[in-house]
Amino acid sequence: MSLRCLIVDDEPLAHDIILKYMEDVPFLEKSGQCYRATEAMEFLSRNTVDLIFLDIRMPKLSGLDFLKALQQRPLVIITSAYEEHALESFDLDVCDYLLKPFRFDRFLKAANRALAMHTLKSQAGTSFAPVPAATENEPAHIYIKSDKRFVQLQLNQIYYLESLGNYVKVWDEQRYLLTPRTLSSFEEQLPADMFIRIHKSYILHKKFVHYIEGNMIRLKNGKELPLGKNYRHVVKQLLSV
Repeated sequence: MSLRCLIVDDEPLAHDIILKYMEDVPFLEKSGQCYRATEAMEFLSRNTVDLIFLDIRMPKLSGLDFLKALQQRPLVIITSAYEEHALESFDLDVCDYLLKPFRFDRFLKAANRALAMHTLKSQAGTSFAPVPAATENEPAHIYIKSDKRFVQLQLNQIYYLESLGNYVKVWDEQRYLLTPRTLSSFEEQLPADMFIRIHKSYILHKKFVHYIEGNMIRLKNGKELPLGKNYRHVVKQLLSV
């Protein structure tokens, strides 16, 4: 499987570096190069790509405004010299953020992550089975699609769920399964008496909360999760468990 790539950056040197790195990554295939986001808009109206290497600060239209304007977004790896845009970028579901200047090993890690997400996306199903009702002898469970399998997970073994764009990491005590779904779809499906959303990127199982301190929630396995500023009202619900 290969990824058709578009480079969008107003600096020719940035193009040269990415193209040089791409030569050593067999699954990356150059589809085009654009030096303005407006030029990239026109390119995408005529071509289909799987992955965009996108700069942020460009004339006329910034990379993030360009990304917001896309109706159908390919996978995106941000390549920027400015780290202050990282949070907003991940809010737009980019798959990685490379801070210039970046080395080949970091580039390769981002490329492998994009390939994994593209593979899952291509295999993703679109329908989700409802959570079956729990019985006294059999706890409620859920099926999630991971790789090419549907895996059954007991709800009482799920510690938390972590958003990764259009994918979700479903964590047990130490490990996770990556599934091609959104966190919102899980929020609609999981029983509210067991699970609660604490952040735009996290849903946790209430019974695994160890303690709450400030804007941080520590779980019984030692993992610490952030409490989003728009979710502080959930503390009362957690304390009432």
